[in-house]
Amino acid sequence: MAEKHGSLSINSDNIFPVIKKWLYSDHDIFYRELVSNGCDAITKLKKLDMMGEYELPADYKPQIEIEVNPDAKTLTVTDNGLGMTADEVEEYINQIAFSGANDFLEKYKDKANDDQIIGHFGLGFYSAFMVADEVHIDTLSYQNGATAVHWECDGGTEFSMTDGIKEGVGTKITLFLNEDCLEFANEYRAREVLEKYCSFMPIPVFLKKANAETEYETIDPADKLDTDTVVETIIEEAKTEEKENENGEKEIVEISPKTEKLKIVKRPVPLNDTAPLWSKTPKDCTDEEYKAFYRKVFMDYKEPLFWIHLNMDYPFNLKGILYFPKINTEYDSIEGTIKLYNNQVFVADNIKEVIPEFLMLLKGVIDCPDLPLNVSRSALQNDGFVKKISDYITKKVADKLTGMCKTDKESYEKYWDDISPFIKFGCLKDEKFCDKMNDYILFKDINGKYLTLPEWLKPEQPAGEEDAEAKDETSADNAAEEASTEEGKDDRSVIYYVTDEKQQGQYIKMFKEQDMNAVILNHNIDTSFISQLERRNEKYKFMRIDADLTESLKEEGSEEELKAAGESLSELFHKALNNDKLTVKVEKLKDSKISSVITCSEEGRRMQDMMRMYSMGGMGMDASMFPADVTLTLNANHELVKFILDHKDSEYVTDFCEQLYDLAMITNQPLSVDAMTKFVERSNKIMMLLAK
Repeated sequence: MAEKHGSLSINSDNIFPVIKKWLYSDHDIFYRELVSNGCDAITKLKKLDMMGEYELPADYKPQIEIEVNPDAKTLTVTDNGLGMTADEVEEYINQIAFSGANDFLEKYKDKANDDQIIGHFGLGFYSAFMVADEVHIDTLSYQNGATAVHWECDGGTEFSMTDGIKEGVGTKITLFLNEDCLEFANEYRAREVLEKYCSFMPIPVFLKKANAETEYETIDPADKLDTDTVVETIIEEAKTEEKENENGEKEIVEISPKTEKLKIVKRPVPLNDTAPLWSKTPKDCTDEEYKAFYRKVFMDYKEPLFWIHLNMDYPFNLKGILYFPKINTEYDSIEGTIKLYNNQVFVADNIKEVIPEFLMLLKGVIDCPDLPLNVSRSALQNDGFVKKISDYITKKVADKLTGMCKTDKESYEKYWDDISPFIKFGCLKDEKFCDKMNDYILFKDINGKYLTLPEWLKPEQPAGEEDAEAKDETSADNAAEEASTEEGKDDRSVIYYVTDEKQQGQYIKMFKEQDMNAVILNHNIDTSFISQLERRNEKYKFMRIDADLTESLKEEGSEEELKAAGESLSELFHKALNNDKLTVKVEKLKDSKISSVITCSEEGRRMQDMMRMYSMGGMGMDASMFPADVTLTLNANHELVKFILDHKDSEYVTDFCEQLYDLAMITNQPLSVDAMTKFVERSNKIMMLLAK
């Protein structure tokens, strides 16, 4: 039987190399850890005062001061929190990974809530050794009769601890930086890092440079504070000017009165906002405050479209603001930033465990003290609780969007073009989000009107209808029946769509002339999006406006005549275009000005789009391996088509066939460089025939 020995202990010879190299991904994070410890020390002292176990001085002002000294290659972090006794230094500093925060919360769990206590692990202090060869601690406990303590360690196995000389309750940590990390003693670099991690910490944070020249400012005497150091009083005499009065006489007029100003030593300004906007209740925040906060945090001076203020206390504590930015770029260029905080301490950007992937297109802040962070506070421990937080955020976003569509459709429509990529991406990535948004997705039609899917499938009825609902159902059934007749494949209602309003202008014109409609789907996420919609909704299918010619665009004609004309023209066009695989049809189109139309089957086009996507993804698939099913439809009502039919042996037939094909192709997609060159040359040749 195995013999049981004492518990394992951590050897600092082994732990310090780990801390320096692996514990924290970014070395600048030591600033965050040391300032967080200072915040905790102050928060604990204030709680002790609140519980009557300590009395704060009347003039107490909680603060953390960072002083950088590039000449001495040091920096100090000083707080006026509760400090430590020698026993506490022994317990919290000399025993690595013993958390003072957890110990404090356990001791006072029945006397005070635990919000704003940041620390969890007891390793934050040791982050100092990532950048320092040596670290000193000078501390004085709040306890009566406490003796100051001085602690030193060079990152090895030994440390020294003696009585100190610190005056005033609190803790001062001095870092003697190693040669590779002297940048952190630079005032501007320190400010950059502190603003990154500490911009919203709950205690005021000040930064100063050792031996810096004194700076001054001028104030009104009424604004003087007891703590201000007055250097001199500045008197500005009244200013006068000679002016002519109503009687034409000149007189001296006072244009500004005598003033008195005080020149004082410039007041220190904290780097952080201790009460960020997200910590307030939504009703206490103005639109201008939301916009100003957005500009400050994200350095984006374009106003956000709108925002969602998250404020939840149960079953977990979560606050935050999510902004919907104005998007003018293609989907693959959209970049958002969701900043994650823990008790107002910055953790990281875009942590995917908390923030659903599609929400990362937004900009915002989320503060959740309940997050189960790992030792370095930069990532999350595996915890089912995190999924609940993620689901809650998704639900709140969906509730905001659906609520806006129901109660403020006008604004919803105004924002739609900007937010639609985000919503569609969310529907692709999150099934629950898609379930909530399904009936609130807008489709802009070719007339500029926005419709939801239910509105599209059940168009509005004329006023006075006795049974509008029954009429709507009949309309939907008729649409399905018509789609079945035209497609000959299924009984789903067809929703036609446009991907390029300019390129497909001819088809749009044909639709409008016949009072037909189509939706605009011109974003590169739309192909995947409509495929998903079709899978989720069996009653309809999407077809691009140039996928086929509906019966509504055609006139009735003799099938035998059209078939014979088609066979005859197919032979001519196959020969002229040197393309035996092209399908050629002849129809009588209602618009006699249209000579030829190219259509491409929806299935063929989507297959090519998918192949292109795989090819871009490096999967080695070539779209040309799956050629689209292209059909050239010639209009039997157009004079040029009639001419070709009647003059098959003309010397100009080949040019006319090529021209009709290119004209049809132009309205479907851009011509290649070679094809466009030939088209221009041929156009000039044909015009020269008219000039003769």
